[in-house]
Amino acid sequence: MCRILGSFAAGADRPEPAQLAAVSARQRHGGPDEHQVLSGPGWSLGCDRLAVTDPCGGQQPYRLPHLPGVLAVLNGEIYNHAELRRTLAARGHRFPDRCDGTVLPALYAEYGPAFAEHLDGMFAVAVLDLRPGSAQLVLAVDDMGMKPLHLHHDPYDGSTRFASEIPALLAFEGVRISPREDALDTVLATRTSFSTHTALDGVDVLPPGATALVRPGCAPVVRRRGPYRATPLGDTQDVLRHEVRRLAQAEVPVCAVTSGGLDSGLVTALAAEHARETDAPPLHTFHLTYRGRWPDSEAAYARSVARRARTVHHEVAVDPDELGSLLTRTVRHLGQPNADPITLSTYALFRAVRENGFTVALAGDGADELFGGYDRMRAALTAGPDWAAAYTDALSAAPRLLREHLYTSHYRAYIADQGSAADRIEQELRSAEVVGADRLTAMTAFETRWRLPAYHLRRLDHLSMAWAVEARLPFCQPSVVTHARSLPTAARTGKRALYEAGAELLPAAVLRRPKQPFTLPVAAMLAPGGPLLDLVREMLSPARLVLGGKIRADRAAKLLARHLEHPTPQAALTLWSLAVHELWTEVVQGMRIPVGCAA
Repeated sequence: MCRILGSFAAGADRPEPAQLAAVSARQRHGGPDEHQVLSGPGWSLGCDRLAVTDPCGGQQPYRLPHLPGVLAVLNGEIYNHAELRRTLAARGHRFPDRCDGTVLPALYAEYGPAFAEHLDGMFAVAVLDLRPGSAQLVLAVDDMGMKPLHLHHDPYDGSTRFASEIPALLAFEGVRISPREDALDTVLATRTSFSTHTALDGVDVLPPGATALVRPGCAPVVRRRGPYRATPLGDTQDVLRHEVRRLAQAEVPVCAVTSGGLDSGLVTALAAEHARETDAPPLHTFHLTYRGRWPDSEAAYARSVARRARTVHHEVAVDPDELGSLLTRTVRHLGQPNADPITLSTYALFRAVRENGFTVALAGDGADELFGGYDRMRAALTAGPDWAAAYTDALSAAPRLLREHLYTSHYRAYIADQGSAADRIEQELRSAEVVGADRLTAMTAFETRWRLPAYHLRRLDHLSMAWAVEARLPFCQPSVVTHARSLPTAARTGKRALYEAGAELLPAAVLRRPKQPFTLPVAAMLAPGGPLLDLVREMLSPARLVLGGKIRADRAAKLLARHLEHPTPQAALTLWSLAVHELWTEVVQGMRIPVGCAA
């Protein structure tokens, strides 16, 4: 697991070492163990390494003596690297160590840009081919988008630059960016930027399962690959057990994140079972809560899961007075607004994981998307012909009518003319149904292709790596994805298949409890005297909103006043999302400052 960076241009000078050092420094928190950047006329390639597989080997960029001119860097894990190494060794390739990424130059030499079709894992890979007559840069990410890769192409000089994180990408000289005009509407309508867009004009993200080919002086040509072929392994519990055991193997300490719900509970129970059966030390589990009395605490459920699984349980209690500073740091690490209050919880949780000496953490993300766990999915299955509109509105931080009420007339007219991200999502869902997909399949396809990577996985990657922790996701592995998609509709509605898998593994109270996301009690924390109220008031001051020109300050003030009189989750989330966007517009200006001045 690492952070990677690079640039590729035609006929350009060698990039300045100081510039490359600045880019690397901005994402070094994710790769504290080793740093190296190579460069030449018109190109650079670098890595900040978090050593997990073969910690003593695997120096990046990867180079093999018998393949001069082929360099590669990797962020992530290649789980089938031993099998690939055997196959490639039989074809005459030689490797200096056991590191997973060491196979990449040889794999590229055998298959060219199609090399990524052979990778089973979570990865963002860059291969630079500098051989005479074949100069090109190839970028690839895994099928689920677990490891993001951000790109900037300059149409003026034909250069392409990339980095694992947006703040690092912005440290490249010549990266000209500005906030997208529709970014605020996108945050309120969908909670974050979807598809290949980010909240910044000029910065794109490589979509899940995609490979980009960059020729000298040309824009990246992006194509979606077919999914990695996975072999069926049995019923739901067997498939999940196999993946948990595979991902629990590491040469560094491994723990599990335990929210107290079904998904993380299954991962915890199976990982603890694996530790006992292999005579490994007991599994450590981590759960985050907040000091004081707050509604919707899951701490008791998490303790119940830990007791049943016989783990060493860590209950991490965050002081609510710290939340303001945590928000600024999470916004900076994410590089773009994400309206889910869970960002603060995620950041604080992985800080505790790292401080307790763990480098790998197993997590339960992806289960709801694959196994139909969201309430909006169940509602859509029984709704009438307008189901797609209601489903799309359920994705929002602020429903359509409230958004339009808050917008200035100018901004409302702009969104009406340009179209909202919500309109595009609704149309995609309707189109899928028209071509024959049933509703659940249409929703699952949208959730896994766009929402899961943008809203959940990008956040999880950035906020775990902010503390140099590798988050591994059993539910997002090819065998689990293939298995989930093969199930009949009834089994993947309301996570029925997962409840059946957990019947023998989890406490009855956890199986019976209503669904609840791992998040921050933002409605209570924005109530009178709450720890987040002053911060939100500051971000939504009339002076700020009038300057932005998108939100009517008087209506935002009335919304806040109503919430303080009668707190509601909907008003709280809307206010929180507006505040996050305002803070992001402030933070993103600082990202353009040379790294010596940046946090």
